Amino acid sequence: MNIPIDYYLILSGFMFIVGVAGVLTRRNAIIVFMSIELMLNSANLTLVTFSSYLGNSTGQLFVFFVMTVAAAEAAVGLAIIIAMFRNKLTLNIDEINILKW
Repeated sequence: MNIPIDYYLILSGFMFIVGVAGVLTRRNAIIVFMSIELMLNSANLTLVTFSSYLGNSTGQLFVFFVMTVAAAEAAVGLAIIIAMFRNKLTLNIDEINILKW
């Protein structure tokens, strides 16, 4: 019993929409960070879905590189968030404006 490709693509689209909504509506830096990760996972699901559907392993290779970039982004992004919290004592994006004197 095979699951149709439409189900995977609908799930991936829903995940991406939830991620975009989280980035646009939330003001907590951690929530925005998690929403970006959700959007990357949505792209990974789409790549694996088409890779499996087409019988080609190229999509799975791209997923490996996307996961590598996401891991590096998570490490650097979390370090930046911790540094901003130590400096401003808040994670609210509206209150963190480090470009202003």
